[in-house]
Amino acid sequence: MQAACIGKNQTTVNCMKQKLALTQKWDKVFPLSENVNHKKVIFETQYGLILAADLYTPKGVEGKLAAIAVSGPFGATKEQSSGLYAMKMAERGFVALAFDPSYTGESSGEPRRTASPDINTEDFMAAVDFLSKQDFVDADRIGVIGICGWGGIALNAAAADTRIKATVVSTMYDLSRTAGNGYFDSEDKEETRNNMRETVSRQRLIDPMAMAGGVVNPLPKDAPQFVKDYYDYYITPRGYHKRSGNSNDGWRAIGIQAYSNARFLYYINEIRSAVLVMHGEKAHSRYMGEAAYHYMVDGKAEGYKVVGKPNPNPNNKELLIVPGASHCDLYDGGYTDLEGKGKPKNLIPWDKLASFFTKNLK
Repeated sequence: MQAACIGKNQTTVNCMKQKLALTQKWDKVFPLSENVNHKKVIFETQYGLILAADLYTPKGVEGKLAAIAVSGPFGATKEQSSGLYAMKMAERGFVALAFDPSYTGESSGEPRRTASPDINTEDFMAAVDFLSKQDFVDADRIGVIGICGWGGIALNAAAADTRIKATVVSTMYDLSRTAGNGYFDSEDKEETRNNMRETVSRQRLIDPMAMAGGVVNPLPKDAPQFVKDYYDYYITPRGYHKRSGNSNDGWRAIGIQAYSNARFLYYINEIRSAVLVMHGEKAHSRYMGEAAYHYMVDGKAEGYKVVGKPNPNPNNKELLIVPGASHCDLYDGGYTDLEGKGKPKNLIPWDKLASFFTKNLK
């Protein structure tokens, strides 16, 4: 039986015999909007893991509302970008749920910071389960937002779960592609992949709990610009959070094994529901979002090693390139100066996202 426990004033919640420590004070990297209500909730996945989440609802709105589940970036927590997206959607009249994925943040699961394409996809579907059971949610009007690595996971969930009626993919990473091919497909060679497999296989015996993949700190002077952008978001006060893997020591190093061999995004060309792929014009990851969009619509794309049939419902698929935006600008809108200082760039088109969901969650 699936649990749907509500976190109230307690600092710990025991749900299905799993005790979670939930912080009740506001500890996000953004201020709480005066136009939304907020509370902590927890819910169970079909793998028996308990996820911690923040539920945002619009003030002064009654009746059954459309709802959106939000997660990402990969390695972040709900106190960072996903929480901001959820709150902004609640300001625009939606119920919005930002959750910590399994093994991360305040959610359950041991060993900590373990990645799995199956479990991560289920996290989104479990969030849809939870939202569907709320009296104030219209279960036929539920969408998802996936940010960065969770953009690909959102597409994977939408391909599997027809209850997801609309999907927004923001500044997307295709985790299976980067794990198998490296950045920009620069390591797309059998020999390179085999060397990586041997390294990770040995790591399982040397130290399976070893961490890797956190944002490099201190930052090398010759770091690529996108690495500098990651540092500016995750390590400086702009976006640092103590429970974020990206802000600290990353993920378990052996987690790459599952993603590098997964048949990930294989059926996204069969997604019949609406999808908006949003990417920054200057994002280093732009090629991943554009390729996913074209494969989803046409059944083929550069960098995809499979060819499928064209999408049966291509007309509700959109590709939005945000002028001037880098990858991390779409985490929080971006700033003119480092460390979140200077003027906000406001590069995330919140009203466009709201109109997309309003159109397709009806």
